Amino acid sequence: MILLTGLVRLDAQQLAPQLTPAQRLVLLTSEDSLHNNVSTAKTVISGYGSAFYQRDFHQHQAFATLDRAVLFVGHSFSDKISLFTELEVEHAVVSGANSDEHSSGKGDIAMEQAFLKFNLNPRQYIIAGLFTPRIGIINENHLPVNFNGVERPMVEQLIIPTTWREIGVGFYGALDRLPLNYSIAIMNGLNSANFQHDTGLGEGEGLGSDATANNLAITASAQYHLPNIKFQVSGYMGGTVGLSPRGADSLGLNSGAFGTPLYLGEADVQYARDGVSVKILGTYISYPDAGKVNTAYAKNLATAMYGAYAELGYDWLHRKPGAGQFITFARAEILNMNSSVPAAPDGIYDGTLKQTHIIAGIGYLPLPNVAIKADIRLVHTGPQNPALVINPPPNALPYAQNDQLLSLGIAYSF
Repeated sequence: MILLTGLVRLDAQQLAPQLTPAQRLVLLTSEDSLHNNVSTAKTVISGYGSAFYQRDFHQHQAFATLDRAVLFVGHSFSDKISLFTELEVEHAVVSGANSDEHSSGKGDIAMEQAFLKFNLNPRQYIIAGLFTPRIGIINENHLPVNFNGVERPMVEQLIIPTTWREIGVGFYGALDRLPLNYSIAIMNGLNSANFQHDTGLGEGEGLGSDATANNLAITASAQYHLPNIKFQVSGYMGGTVGLSPRGADSLGLNSGAFGTPLYLGEADVQYARDGVSVKILGTYISYPDAGKVNTAYAKNLATAMYGAYAELGYDWLHRKPGAGQFITFARAEILNMNSSVPAAPDGIYDGTLKQTHIIAGIGYLPLPNVAIKADIRLVHTGPQNPALVINPPPNALPYAQNDQLLSLGIAYSF
């Protein structure tokens, strides 16, 4: 959850020769200080969280939730070695299915990150443990005060899994003569047995919990910086079957480190100057053997998915130092979680997974670490496929291709 101006997870001394003063690191959390070797304490405590209310106008339903509360504890063993841990509680209450009537059982408690950082020199370091790979804009830099809107962008929830973390080893660095940062990491692969056709890759994450590790994945990124602008490309390639060779063969799947592979590519650009901010991101996933997985596990997975969004924001208080920030923004997102599907009977197209989201809202930050947010989201999807309807009308409400949601939220970091 490192918070940087225009950058993520690079030490201040690494950046100093390359950036203008406006792009220098802004230390807003204790974790930032520890990561950049400027903390005065050996052990630091930090954290972030968010809560929101949301109204669905089509369903005539509303809910309120403490979306997440995260506690960070870090420790500096020396100038060369540091520990970073984040413990996350989602939706406030964690309970079993047979708990008392006041508990929903929908909460979750998990380690969001737990890794050691080894500083090699002022421009390079290694991390090892449970960490978030550098893919997309939000995954690594996911503090709720950092992004516009009450919720994270839908593309970086449904196509690129939100707060995607795995166990592995990563190498991070910066070039001497060019404003270019890079990373490469190897980690455990995804588990195709847990994939769901309407949640993308998310259910297949290992999350550090007895993850399948017969299969592996490689991810890499490159960031190029110019004054007020940052370009990034990142990619992922990994096996999705962690079974033994005999177990995989019995299901008609390919095992091995990169067996039954999945490929993800992503590119984004971020610009900020004089109160104006622009973010553009596009991503594409290819899963060539989705048909084999569908046959093995009775799934309905796609062979390809894509997503993209563009966002424009403006801070009306940027000329008033000390007044905080008052941001208005608009974001357009398109995604399709089954842009191509295996030939029947191994795949059935689901039009509801082709979606457009238009989000517009405001954010007021009286301090950089506190945000009050509100937005309206307009949703349009493709038509429902009758072949996938299990409970048709009048037993269920007719499917609506259009919906409107109002969200009100608060967020903090420290």
